[in-house]
Amino acid sequence: MTDLWIGTSWKMNKTLDEARAWTTGLVDALGDSAPAGIQPFVIPSFTATTTVRALLGQDSPVLLGVQNAHWEDAGAWTGEVSVPQAKDAGAQLVEIGHSERREHFGETVETTRLKVAAALRHGLTPLLCIGEDAQVKAEGGSSAFILEQAAGALDGLDAAELSRVVIAYEPIWAIGEKGRPATVEELREPFAALAEVYGDRVAGLLYGGSVNLDNAADLLGIEHVTGLFVGRTAWKLEDYLELLRIAEAHRAG
Repeated sequence: MTDLWIGTSWKMNKTLDEARAWTTGLVDALGDSAPAGIQPFVIPSFTATTTVRALLGQDSPVLLGVQNAHWEDAGAWTGEVSVPQAKDAGAQLVEIGHSERREHFGETVETTRLKVAAALRHGLTPLLCIGEDAQVKAEGGSSAFILEQAAGALDGLDAAELSRVVIAYEPIWAIGEKGRPATVEELREPFAALAEVYGDRVAGLLYGGSVNLDNAADLLGIEHVTGLFVGRTAWKLEDYLELLRIAEAHRAG
């Protein structure tokens, strides 16, 4: 059975002291192993990457990610971080194509494709984020839109490469402070569409968008969902640990 991925991105939050406290608490709670069948991951800000890696240790069951990386290995790209640099800092996973990156920093389908390829080239796991806005949803085009986003980013990958990719469906209308939590019914069709194309070909199909302790179990119960990508709820360590417990209970049936 596929592992359930339970992870969080801290976005532009947490000082080094806050990152240390969260990570130390996680290590103390988990010890040397994650709950059976669960793949935890955490994506801090770049400034905390090496700090979190040192606290997790090299053999941690928790995967460490970065929130973005450039597609070139090196060069005159002021303000950017390359995949080799991210890997050198201890990252194992690269978040790619988050809607905030697309909206505010010009991320395109083409750049997501280049970044996915770069992550794979250097042995890191691409976490590809896809999602439609409220207008696309209102027009009934959600499934077609996200499939087009995914296809553009994953174009040209062979089966082995595709099997290392994780896809996170994060509808724009459901994320952030102003997002509206999606209902189970609203998510069935998009995940069925994703599963038809990618279900047994990728490492995971995750859902992200106003995930909280009240709806996590129901979201994990949606057919084809194999994990959760969580925002602010998981920024409190005790709530992240509770999400892991919810996932463990789901796996246990």
